[in-house]
Amino acid sequence: MDTLDIAETIRIPMSEIRMTAVRSQGAGGQNVNKVATAIHLRFDAHLSASIPESLKRKLINLSDHRVTDDGVVIIKSQAYRSQDRNRQAALSRLSELLASLLREPKRRVKTRPSKKAKQKRLDNKSRRSSLKKSRKQVSDD
Repeated sequence: MDTLDIAETIRIPMSEIRMTAVRSQGAGGQNVNKVATAIHLRFDAHLSASIPESLKRKLINLSDHRVTDDGVVIIKSQAYRSQDRNRQAALSRLSELLASLLREPKRRVKTRPSKKAKQKRLDNKSRRSSLKKSRKQVSDD
């Protein structure tokens, strides 16, 4: 695999993605202190020539802990015991992140409450008001 396909038009060459193998965290077994199975993936979107400028801006403006202020995406994958599966998981997470930025969010359609909903709210409000008034102490005037 020499490219990571994000969309039909966007393909990132693997030369732009840096992956390093590190030791996984947490409890393991006999292999945990010997084998580097976790993967750190780094993708510098700012220097990438394969993604459009609009996607770079969206990525930099994204408030996600995986993206630095410089536009570098850092993903750590350590869910699996094999390095290859963690590499595939990290690449798919990068692909999902970039693909989610390509989708346009749905526009919100403004709605107004119906007459019946307004009347129901006011009736409930007056009912609560009268209930609270009935709880007050009665003065001996």
